Amino acid sequence: MGTDAPVGGIVIDAVTKMFDEFKAVDDISFEIRDGEFFTMLGPSGCGKTTTLRMIAGFEEPTAGRILLRGQDVTYVPPAKRNVNMVFQAYALFPHMTVWDNIAFGLQIKKVPRGEVGPRVEEAIRTVRLGGFEKRKPGQLSGGQQQRVALARALVNRPAALLLDEPLGALDLKLRKELQLELKHLQTETRTTFVYVTHDQEEALTMSDRIAVMKDGLVEQIATPRELYERPATSFVAGFIGVSNIIHLRVDRHEAGVAVMELGDGERITAATTATSGTLEVTVRPEKIRLGAGADAGRTGMTAVSGVVNDVIYLGSMTQLMVELRTGEELVVHRLNDESEVDVSVGARVVLQWPAENAYVIGPGRAPVGAGVGGNGGESAITEGA
Repeated sequence: MGTDAPVGGIVIDAVTKMFDEFKAVDDISFEIRDGEFFTMLGPSGCGKTTTLRMIAGFEEPTAGRILLRGQDVTYVPPAKRNVNMVFQAYALFPHMTVWDNIAFGLQIKKVPRGEVGPRVEEAIRTVRLGGFEKRKPGQLSGGQQQRVALARALVNRPAALLLDEPLGALDLKLRKELQLELKHLQTETRTTFVYVTHDQEEALTMSDRIAVMKDGLVEQIATPRELYERPATSFVAGFIGVSNIIHLRVDRHEAGVAVMELGDGERITAATTATSGTLEVTVRPEKIRLGAGADAGRTGMTAVSGVVNDVIYLGSMTQLMVELRTGEELVVHRLNDESEVDVSVGARVVLQWPAENAYVIGPGRAPVGAGVGGNGGESAITEGA
């Protein structure tokens, strides 16, 4: 981004972080917009928490700078930045009531006494904890404690709220409930939320945009739909949901579709501008249908046979593991419908999908607005790689 970095909510400008010889964050640059729910997503050790801690001021970059609403805060102490952080361990004071826990930050900042009460009451209403003001943390559930931690952070009216896997200690049902509450809270308060998680479903549920990170680099920044349907790299395709990666050899190309001929009327297709070579293609399990047979008359339709290696019942759907004649194994999802014929292990099936449902990763993808496989929505952004 250099010296002309744009003024936004938060700007990460060519930031690197070294711990001795280990490079935790590797020259990353991106902007977090004012008022958005932005998530940094990736496996353990990818650099997401280190980046969040640099935004908070708990770590200093080895190189680069961090701007908050246009002001350089790279070396500003945490207490002097207009951001608040919520951790997985809520760090509530056990001897204080809910009201006192929430008021504590305002009292430390010497907010006038007449202003403290109304702001605490507003925060309590925002997180829906009315009636719990006199309770202590030990008398609250995990979800209620989480809300107190959020209220304590929001009462300071920060420019950004930083959340480091705050739902990780909760059970699955409560975590899903609080995901929706967090998104509602962010929309209601219009506060910039910067969220860190390794849970891709959590990121997809709440975020306006997501930065997928790996080995200290940002692989792609995009909306949840863009990441899922148009991944920029094979890592993003594999990390966001379940995806099938196929290597497609271009035997012929016509009408914006590359075709790999397998013989006996079978073929694999993808919408692409590439006319030769081998492409890396991703197909989501729900885009694949079980067909009655190879339909050689439809150029744009993949039709390939395989053997079912495994059948897994998942409640609303069944997952099939199908080995193709190419040796590759695909995951197929079928909604459970009593009218459908059961498929058992060892059965031979034909898999079909239109060319536009096979997305080419990297060079050769179909252009934006193409008749086959149009790439609508926000463009994928690869940064730091």
